[in-house]
Amino acid sequence: MGLGGKVGDYAFKAFTATLGATTLYLTATFSVNLYRGFVWHNSQTVISLSLFLISLLLRLPFELKDK
Repeated sequence: MGLGGKVGDYAFKAFTATLGATTLYLTATFSVNLYRGFVWHNSQTVISLSLFLISLLLRLPFELKDK
């Protein structure tokens, strides 16, 4: 194996190491973004439920007054 073969081996090792590091990075960031998405979605659900209940409470005196 000549010098060109060793350079190719090192280039391949660097390439595969970069692919491995990229895979780890993307896996970690995907997991973090997935967690943040779930937290955001749950907070939106709580906010919309709270606003719905508040709107019912604000509407209640007017409905009782009409009866």
